[in-house]
Amino acid sequence: MAVPVIRSLLLLVLLTAPALAQDFTAADCADCHTDTGGDPVEVTADHLLGGVHEGLDCIECHADIVELPHAEKLARAACDGCHEDVSDEYKVHGRAVVGVSEHIPVCSDCHGTHLILPSSDRHALTNPINLPNTCGVCHEDSTLTDDLNIKFRHPIRVYSMSVHGKAAAGGLYQAASCNDCHSTGGSAHRILPPSDARSSIAHFNIHETCGQCHNAISQDYLVGVHGQLLKRGEVDTPTCTTCHGEHGILPTQDSRSPVSPYRLAEATCTPCHELASLNEKYNLPTGRLQSFVDSYHGLKSKAGDKQVANCASCHGAHLILPSSDPRSSVNLANLQETCGHCHEGIAEDVASQRIHETATGHRTGIANVVRIIYLVLIFSVIGGMIVHWLIDLAKQIHSVLNKRPQVRRMTPGEVFQHTILALSFSVLVVTGFSLRFYDAWWSQLFFGHEGGYAVRGVIHRGSAVLMIFGAIWHTLFILLTARGRDFLKDMTPTWTDAVQVFQKLKFNLGFSKDAPQFGRFSYVEKAEYWALIWGTVVMVISGFALWFDNRVVHLVPRGFLDVMLVIHYYEAWLAFLAILVWHMYATVFNPEVYPMNPSWINGMMPQEMYQHEHPGVKLVEQRHTVRTRVEAEGELMAGREIVEGTETDKRDGPTS
Repeated sequence: MAVPVIRSLLLLVLLTAPALAQDFTAADCADCHTDTGGDPVEVTADHLLGGVHEGLDCIECHADIVELPHAEKLARAACDGCHEDVSDEYKVHGRAVVGVSEHIPVCSDCHGTHLILPSSDRHALTNPINLPNTCGVCHEDSTLTDDLNIKFRHPIRVYSMSVHGKAAAGGLYQAASCNDCHSTGGSAHRILPPSDARSSIAHFNIHETCGQCHNAISQDYLVGVHGQLLKRGEVDTPTCTTCHGEHGILPTQDSRSPVSPYRLAEATCTPCHELASLNEKYNLPTGRLQSFVDSYHGLKSKAGDKQVANCASCHGAHLILPSSDPRSSVNLANLQETCGHCHEGIAEDVASQRIHETATGHRTGIANVVRIIYLVLIFSVIGGMIVHWLIDLAKQIHSVLNKRPQVRRMTPGEVFQHTILALSFSVLVVTGFSLRFYDAWWSQLFFGHEGGYAVRGVIHRGSAVLMIFGAIWHTLFILLTARGRDFLKDMTPTWTDAVQVFQKLKFNLGFSKDAPQFGRFSYVEKAEYWALIWGTVVMVISGFALWFDNRVVHLVPRGFLDVMLVIHYYEAWLAFLAILVWHMYATVFNPEVYPMNPSWINGMMPQEMYQHEHPGVKLVEQRHTVRTRVEAEGELMAGREIVEGTETDKRDGPTS
């Protein structure tokens, strides 16, 4: 007791000594600091009126005033002279230490300067309703948060949209504000970081902090399996903020809330219950999310039904107990009551049926027998349909291949070039997209086995080499053969192609009765060919950069490989969709071509189809009674089509 008394006496002496030593009193301050007349001043004596410091003399806080006029800049008021107990508590503010960090707020930052009101006053800076704005002066300052490496950049903005923030803004004094959660031991001046075990927001203390307002819920949580794990010291167990969030806590009716009926299963329960490490640690079953999503309840929830049961409806929201516990809502003895909340009068045997099964039926009893019957029925009926149409398709293709007369569209060498391209492209698409969509069923089917993705890389690169080989072959074909040079000449875009684009549109839309007269290659084929050339060059360059990334990275600027990755990925999409939409329609799904243009198989196509597709080419048959094989091959290599004793005046020709 003696020490505080002595300290108070010394403080009194220090505060009064300057005044006693000088020939002025605190009342003399009013000569300059007044509201009446003269220039505006920073503060007046009247600014203390109505505050907690009303009646105090200026020099009681500004002890460094020893003469008048005083220095222009005064030292900060020494609040600890009167508020010693609070000063002792206020040693740490978050991660900053008093006297060490220049960013730590001082008394006046939170309480104000002269007109300091009690926290119970509606206008006080520290009133619960105003506290978010007070704290936001620092915590919404991006420069400050950057300097202190605070990851949560806009906590006040997020809080203002939460259920607590909206309640506080509406004037509800009981709504949780900043100090309700961050004050340790009930003291608003003892704000500790979450890494401190004593902190009110430390992992193992959060339930107590929330329990100040939500006491009953906190008690339920502690009784439940999650609370029991928390008391056992398990750091990976969920607590209040794990499910509800921290600053942006939304009501359960809000569809954005992680605990809303729409999102509870996927956004809140799944991140833990589908985590392999936790399932292994706590010996929990897997696949719960998928089984719920595929169930009646899950499908109804996906459809937007707010009333359908979700995880919390059956297992509870806070008092969550294992099914083996007699108190559990999913204990076998309690299921009839639990299900009865929605399904009034439900029978006991119905309520005891397993919930986490797929929508196709339970895997037990008669339901399982029916499921097996349907599986057999599906495979036999649909399989029979597939076989039937495959036989029909084979017949249609055979008819097209044997329809006479025929026109040779490609030589055997050109067919082989196309085969290399089609095969390598198809494999590249499957193996390339399997890397990006590794969890898709088709990717798992091809490469989901042990070591499958290492094999995927080998196949992908091997197919790339095969495509490059085909590209080199095609280049040599164009440069070194007369037929190749004629091919390039006929494939080069001209003004006629641009005109025919509009002619085709007008014809298809019914504005013209005349269809364009395409020559050897239409604008459709030319566009696809040059897109193929461009795509091949782009994919080869970007592909090699990614293949030999360890070497390339030393030769190029930073970020180059990221650009190559983006180019390679989206060029692949562009090429795949172009083939799927443009090429497949023109050669397969066009009703006038279906079931296909067969020239990719043997280089031949029916003359009727050819003349319809390329009416600008006039076919002139010239019968030859004698023509040697050498002569025919010479004509063919010179760019003319000679097949079975006939020829044309163009590069493609008919056969009887």
